[in-house]
Amino acid sequence: MRIVAAADTERRRLERDLHDGAQQRLVTATLTLRLLQQHLDGKIDDAAAGLLASGTAGLDAAMAELRELARGIHPAILTDAGLLPAVAELAARAPAPVDVDAAPTDLPRLDAAVEATGYFVVAEALTNAFKHAGAGRIRVTMEHRDDQLRVGIVDDGLGGANLDDGTGLRGLRDRVTALNGQLTVQSALGEGTSITAVIPAPGRR
Repeated sequence: MRIVAAADTERRRLERDLHDGAQQRLVTATLTLRLLQQHLDGKIDDAAAGLLASGTAGLDAAMAELRELARGIHPAILTDAGLLPAVAELAARAPAPVDVDAAPTDLPRLDAAVEATGYFVVAEALTNAFKHAGAGRIRVTMEHRDDQLRVGIVDDGLGGANLDDGTGLRGLRDRVTALNGQLTVQSALGEGTSITAVIPAPGRR
């Protein structure tokens, strides 16, 4: 449990460093290039203008990739707002419909390691469903009851997922187990996949 907590602390530090350091430098560089474009408008040939435009577009792409990387390390919204808003943001960015149901409609703030574990269970399940199972629709449920967080992800993909195949699900199982929780996977071929994590989780406030 100490290792999980230490890893989450380091993830949050990396996310802050990326946001406050590299990302801000890229923003400044992009603004400088845009100001240069405006200053040189009509004063340079098409080739030079094209190089400036290409450089600006490259910086924009780098910023977008850096934001995605920072979200994957430890999204700021998870720290600031909690599990439900963070999962809702995951769903909003998904390439296919993801329905998010929480009971009650809001979740209390929980221990940081519990919230991070719930988030990464959903993130890994969504990635697997879209990348490997060809899912067209996914339902995510989250419930906090009797001092337990229960997270479920059900997709309509190809099925056949196995806890013993690959490192993603095995890593999630290890992480959930470290918090005295349990991760189960049901995934018959052709019948989609159901992943459930149950984690002890006294409400923080």
